[in-house]
Amino acid sequence: MNHKILFVDLDATLLSDDKSVSQRNREAIKRMLKEGHYIALATGRSVESGRGVARELDLVVPGCYMIAFNGAVLYDCAADRILMQRSIPIEVVQELFERAKRAGLYAQTYNKTDVITTRHSKELDYYIGKASITYKLSENVLDALEEEPQKVLLIALERKERLARFQKNNMKWEQGKCSSFFSSREYLEYCPWGTSKATGVVELAKILNMPADCTIAIGDEQNDIPMIREAHVGVAVKNGIQELKAAADYVTENDNNHDAVAEVIEKFIL
Repeated sequence: MNHKILFVDLDATLLSDDKSVSQRNREAIKRMLKEGHYIALATGRSVESGRGVARELDLVVPGCYMIAFNGAVLYDCAADRILMQRSIPIEVVQELFERAKRAGLYAQTYNKTDVITTRHSKELDYYIGKASITYKLSENVLDALEEEPQKVLLIALERKERLARFQKNNMKWEQGKCSSFFSSREYLEYCPWGTSKATGVVELAKILNMPADCTIAIGDEQNDIPMIREAHVGVAVKNGIQELKAAADYVTENDNNHDAVAEVIEKFIL
């Protein structure tokens, strides 16, 4: 039997709307791991936030990996070890914060364990409530960074069209510096240039010496599109955006609140 690897997005894919994971999803994951398959949580979240989900699901045994920061970090959950890491140049981070400030948009970045931002805001509270991660405030974010970060995130809870306008206005500037995409209507993500969840799929498969036809990916949002296009079988959950569904090989019959991930595991892996 050829072993396979499942790349699975977290929010609104593996996680239900209340951030829980159903018993059927848990059991399907446990069974695929027992049979020698691999799983990689593929998320825009930080390593610290994703690690918390992995621990809660007991995904800290051999065969469990994570793509964090939309592909900027590959992480071995069992060994608690970073396998690969890319970062955004510090001058690009500073410029992004300055451009966001001029546009009246909230921005944050990350060190190894915390969110780093300039001020307390409703956007910060919204993010912390969803991601379960600590934060630090610094008037100059560069003072709170020990090394170049993996991501800058812009958040707009109201008038979300401002994010799309910001992305469009800065598209020419970002070329060769960083890559942008939406992970939800509220989140505009900036990651290292040429990095996406798709690069994580390619690099982890190479590390594990697995052929491309053993890869399966499932997601719900714009930042999942490169990943499901790269995987041999690309899956969109029923609750995913239309653009993702159009790019997918398969759309689940169930949504994230009704065991969509178990459906994929049972259909394509077990």
